[in-house]
Amino acid sequence: MMHRTFCLFFGLLGLVAPTASCFAQTVPRQKTLFDNDWKFHFGHAADPQQDFDFTVANIFSKSGKAVGTAIDPRFADSTWQTLQLPHDWAVQLPFVEVDNFDVMAHGYKPVGGLFPETSIGWYRKHFQVARADSGQRFVIEFDGVFRDSQIWLNGFYLGNHPSGYTGVAYDLTDYLRYGEANVLVVRVDATQYEGWFYEGAGIYRHVWLHQYDPLHIPLHGVFVHAKVEGPQAIVTVEASVENETDTPVEGTVAAYLLDRDGKRLAESKADFSALPAHDTQTVVQHLTLPTPHLWSLDDPYRYRMVTEIQRNNKVVDRVETRFGVRTIEITPDRGMFLNGQHVMLQGVNCHQDHAGVGSAVPDALQYYRIRLLKEMGVNAYRASHNPPTPELLDACDSLGMLVMDENRLLNSSPAYLQQLEDLIVRDRNHPSVFMWSIGNEEPSQTSAIGRRIAQTLLQKQRELDPTRTSTYAADLANVYKGINEVIPVRGFNYRHEGVAPYHADHPEQPLVGTEMGSTVTTRGIYVVDSIRGYVPDYDSTHPWWSSTAEAWWTEAAAHPYWMGGFIWTGFDYRGEPTPYAWPNINSHFGVMDVCGFPKNIYYYYQSWWTDEDVLHLTPHWNWPGREGQPIKVWVNTNAETVELFLNGKSLGTKTMPRNEHLEWMVPYQPGKLEAVALKDGRKIRKKMETTGAAYRIVLTPDRTTLTPDGRDATVLNVSVQDKKGREVPDAQHLIRFSLDGTGRMLGVGNGDPSSHEPDQCPDGQWQRHLFNGKCQLIVQAGTQPGTFTIGATAEGLKAASVVIQMP
Repeated sequence: MMHRTFCLFFGLLGLVAPTASCFAQTVPRQKTLFDNDWKFHFGHAADPQQDFDFTVANIFSKSGKAVGTAIDPRFADSTWQTLQLPHDWAVQLPFVEVDNFDVMAHGYKPVGGLFPETSIGWYRKHFQVARADSGQRFVIEFDGVFRDSQIWLNGFYLGNHPSGYTGVAYDLTDYLRYGEANVLVVRVDATQYEGWFYEGAGIYRHVWLHQYDPLHIPLHGVFVHAKVEGPQAIVTVEASVENETDTPVEGTVAAYLLDRDGKRLAESKADFSALPAHDTQTVVQHLTLPTPHLWSLDDPYRYRMVTEIQRNNKVVDRVETRFGVRTIEITPDRGMFLNGQHVMLQGVNCHQDHAGVGSAVPDALQYYRIRLLKEMGVNAYRASHNPPTPELLDACDSLGMLVMDENRLLNSSPAYLQQLEDLIVRDRNHPSVFMWSIGNEEPSQTSAIGRRIAQTLLQKQRELDPTRTSTYAADLANVYKGINEVIPVRGFNYRHEGVAPYHADHPEQPLVGTEMGSTVTTRGIYVVDSIRGYVPDYDSTHPWWSSTAEAWWTEAAAHPYWMGGFIWTGFDYRGEPTPYAWPNINSHFGVMDVCGFPKNIYYYYQSWWTDEDVLHLTPHWNWPGREGQPIKVWVNTNAETVELFLNGKSLGTKTMPRNEHLEWMVPYQPGKLEAVALKDGRKIRKKMETTGAAYRIVLTPDRTTLTPDGRDATVLNVSVQDKKGREVPDAQHLIRFSLDGTGRMLGVGNGDPSSHEPDQCPDGQWQRHLFNGKCQLIVQAGTQPGTFTIGATAEGLKAASVVIQMP
């Protein structure tokens, strides 16, 4: 296929009045969510008969030959499970104790080569396409399948996509049966891991069916970027035009710049002539935006660019692209600037799973997690260590969160170069993405091979997106070899003691902490428990290769050449249990647990990453049987001084050192522990009381109104109170849930890194123990307006309920 580029500059355009014909045409392009009514069944990696004869039937001898297998469109799948995507079958499996490092690292789930009976999944989808649409093009797009997917339509093989993290699309047009039943079949092979952490299994992201005219803009075929020049911005639109007809065509590409309310701000139109049959051209246009409203962390404003193709004065395709206008400046000595304002990166690393749902995270939960991080003071998110789901980036765009978007593997072979290209082309319109990462902690990072691979990847990045730069996450201290010689921004994984000498030796290279801290803590636990695999909830315990939060942040905050850094990690995640193995099934690294409940270290960061009044005491004050014994009390605050009281008696006043914390050893007495802090001449108070016995359940929903689309979801956090309304921090009751109405329960969790309770309860008996006073339920909307009621009961406790509205 031949590619041509037409660069057209239209000068300084003022405000342009809308023209009557712009949006009057009916445009055939459609994007349909393809998540509902899939059939699912396990195959078998070692037994062909249980794998529907996949490896013994000669399905590749003739095109479309699939007789008698699950690939055959006539195959009877009525007994298969019916489900809705996204779907992660691994989260539904029981935990298994196996002495194998990779199984341990993936959270002790029976997925991988040792478990052939639960590592192959088959999906089938039945659908129809109207005969009237037979002149259109149809493309199926999978946002993410873990992993090694093979796909067929009506028995015809579409292709294979090994990656579990980049999306893939296939043109279905030649194989469709118009006006008749079509069957899409996906075989997912999760016998091989890609990471060393929980990855899930199955079609765990959305699937979309695209329909458009043979003359169209291909998927991700529009790149919008802006350059601020004084009081205005020059917005560049690069639009690919694809002609999938059998004759040359002529036409125009029009670009319309709209504000958030849909008001036309600028427009441009370019001709393309004699676009050959089955060819693609890229049309580049420039529009002038006076007084741009800049995208920022506190005001994440986005514009819309509408790109239309017209042929014979008729609109045949239209694509709408959301984008933001902002400037990023990265310096070697002063850090990073967003829109000319200095920004210290207060970032977190995150894997993509959540309690109850594994990797099949509902869109609403992406927004919930980003809001939790912003409340802590986080302003940057590193997608570790793979391309994120598109909805995560949408959440960061709309809520104001910078993103370091990371490539999966450092490899320049055609397959992996294509993965990098897919990542960049898909994500480069997101204003939240401020930097690319080409890889993480690769064995070849100090070698000449690593350097050459990095140079190839960097060249591809600059070709596809010259508006951003790249880093690489190196677990090396003051080392300037291999990748570090060519990477534009030096990334440090831990080894923060090596940052200062590296900067002194290489003052011209900007640097950022790509992984920092890595304290291990268990929410609500204050002693070492090697039997259950718990570590104290203080900023005190860390692996040999990492540091406490306080150690790295005091260093970074004191030196302007740091861009800041990303904590390992924002949330606990499944797999990679550290420092223990079984019974641990998830990590302890999170500032929050897998449900998003804060640990003590959360308040350290919130103290120094926000301007809010923060005063936090830890631990709780329920210690029966420990009367008279010393309890280590930590205070996190951004006040100047703190005085601590026990039952009204002062235990002394201490000055709060910048970026640190305060400690007291307090002999336990039941009653009230209170801190009184002085900040800017104001008193701030926080108390911790010994509670009575648990009396009632409290359900706290994130939202009580959902869209009745079958996709929207909300989180209900569960706690218990005593008769005086005080939250009981050490309660461990079993909470049972019920749902009355058209919604559905998706998953449960409690943040216990050693809990082996099921995350999903297909038998209908939904329940979860509290872990140190808390657990969580995730529910999803139905498809019809109405209400549903969530109930929560426990033996000996007053029940609770919440009504969810779906107007």
